[in-house]
Amino acid sequence: MGILTVFLEKATNLKDEDTIGKSDPYVKFELEQDNLIFDHDMGEMKSTTKSGDLNPVYEEEFVFNIPTLENMVLHCKVMDEDIISDDKMGKCKIKLEELGLSAEPTPVSEKVYNRIFGKDSFIFLTIAYEE
Repeated sequence: MGILTVFLEKATNLKDEDTIGKSDPYVKFELEQDNLIFDHDMGEMKSTTKSGDLNPVYEEEFVFNIPTLENMVLHCKVMDEDIISDDKMGKCKIKLEELGLSAEPTPVSEKVYNRIFGKDSFIFLTIAYEE
């Protein structure tokens, strides 16, 4: 078994999904082994919610125990917490096997929302893997 450590630094330029007030973003991580026929769910974790912040700083660490990096995909969903149902603000998926991960943290920035006008939204992480 190996240990995958995901450090969520921040998100930037998030799109406001609320009509009244500002969005309350959080990040949901879903880890799966993307196999040809049957995908294998390796768990999910959620950050804290940052009220009214479209450039939230999290500085939070998440740890997953996984058997291998082979075919592992980390899905990152930026969500807006609402009373009735949460809105999706952006998403990305990171193929961990392609990053050449080691115990030394690797900085990763991924676009989570593409804007035609204005700045795109990004999520900033550092990821490490140790067997």
